[in-house]
Amino acid sequence: MSTRCLNRVMLLGNLTRDPELRYTPGGTAVCNFGLATNRRWTTSDGDEKEAAQFHRIVAWSQLAELCAQLLFKGAKVYVGGRIQYREWTGDDNVKRQTTEVVIDDMILLTSRDDSESVSVEEPKDEEQTPIEEEEEENSQSKEEKSIEDDFEESQEGEDKDIPF
Repeated sequence: MSTRCLNRVMLLGNLTRDPELRYTPGGTAVCNFGLATNRRWTTSDGDEKEAAQFHRIVAWSQLAELCAQLLFKGAKVYVGGRIQYREWTGDDNVKRQTTEVVIDDMILLTSRDDSESVSVEEPKDEEQTPIEEEEEENSQSKEEKSIEDDFEESQEGEDKDIPF
């Protein structure tokens, strides 16, 4: 008999500080930032209340580097990942513990100029070589141009029918 377990967290909130990017001795990128989530409710007396929860967020590898590039204090972001509890003994011999959300998915909902959303997901396969990435970008841009050209051609004759 198989038992199933799930450790999945989804948060939508605002960054409390700019992301901090560091590298492990092995060269792996790790990015830390804080995320605040708010909850509003009305009491039985009709008073509106609000409370904030603060979360420690950790991203690894390529997602860490992208978070450091794209995210900024105050940005609204969606993150998905898992809860992780850690314990360690500090330099002062005091045992410490923390709770973190280790993310594998991030969607930036605001940008610095507030113009568009950006979605980023941790790659599941082996990392692509720069040549493969360039080929993929070129094929995507050709497809996008083709779709845009088709749309523009279909719209050209329709302007004459507009009554204003």
